[in-house]
Amino acid sequence: AVLKRAAKTLGSPRLSALAANVRLDAFTKVIGNIDEMVAALTQEKADDVKQKDFCDKSLNENAKAQTLKARDIDEHESNLASLDSKISQLTRSVKDLNAQVDEMKTQLKRAGEDREIENQDFQHIVEDQRSTQALLNNALKVLEGVYKKKDEGYSALQEPVGPPAPAGFGEYKKAGGAGGVIGMIEQIVGEAKQLETDAINAEADAQKGYETFVKDTNKSLNEKHRAITDQNAEKAQAEQDHTTASTDLDFAEGEQRENEKENSDLHGSCDFTLKNFDVRQEALTQEMEALEIGRAHV
Repeated sequence: AVLKRAAKTLGSPRLSALAANVRLDAFTKVIGNIDEMVAALTQEKADDVKQKDFCDKSLNENAKAQTLKARDIDEHESNLASLDSKISQLTRSVKDLNAQVDEMKTQLKRAGEDREIENQDFQHIVEDQRSTQALLNNALKVLEGVYKKKDEGYSALQEPVGPPAPAGFGEYKKAGGAGGVIGMIEQIVGEAKQLETDAINAEADAQKGYETFVKDTNKSLNEKHRAITDQNAEKAQAEQDHTTASTDLDFAEGEQRENEKENSDLHGSCDFTLKNFDVRQEALTQEMEALEIGRAHV
C-alpha cells in the first residue's frame, strides 16, 4: 500500500512495478529489488552529477578557448591591416623615389647640354676677342710705323733754314691726331682683353658649378638608389610577413570554427542535463526515499 501511494504520488513506473510485485513475490525478492533500484538511482544521481561537472568544465574551457582565439584573430587582423598600410606606404615611397631619380637624370642631361652650349659660346667669344685683338694690334703696328716716319720728317723741320721766323709766328709742331687714334685702338684692345678674361673666368665658374652639380646629383642619385633597394627589400619582407599573417589568420579562424562547433555539440548534449539537473536530482532523491520507506514496510 505504501509503495502504491508513493508510485502514484511520484508518478514513478518503477515504484508501480515494484508495488505490483509485492503481491506476487516473496518478501526477500522484493527487498532485493528495492536494493537494486536504490543502487541504480544512486548511480543515476552520480552519473548526472558527473555529466553536469563535465558540461560545466567543458563549456567553460570552450568559452575561454573562444575568447583567446578571438584575441588571436584580432591580433592577426590588426597585423594584416598594419602590413597592408606599410606595403602601400612603401609602394608609394618607391614610386616617388623612382620619379625623383628620373627627374635627376633629366636634369643631369639638360645641364650637360646647357654646359656644352655655354662652352661653345665661350669659345666663340674668346675666338672673337682674340681675333679682334690680333687685328687691332696689327693696325697699331701699321699706325705706329706710319707716325714714326712722319715724326722723322717733322724732326728735320725743327732746324730752321734761313732767317728766324717773323714775329708772330709760333713754333712748328707735328699734327696731334696720331695719339688719339692709337689711344682709341689701344683702349679697344684693352676692352677685348678684358672681355676675354671675363669670359675665361665665367667659363671656369660655370664649369666648376657644373662639376659640383654633377657631383652632388650623382651623390643624391646613389642615395636614392640605396633607399629604393632598402625599401624594396623592406616591402618584400612585409609582403612575406603578410602572407604568413594571412595564413595564420585563416588557421585561427578555422580553429575558432571548430570551437564554435564544439560549443554547439556541447549544448546539444548538455543543455537538458544543466537545465533539469536540480529537478532530476530532487526527483531521484524523493524516489530513493520512497523506496527506503517501502523497504521498511515490506
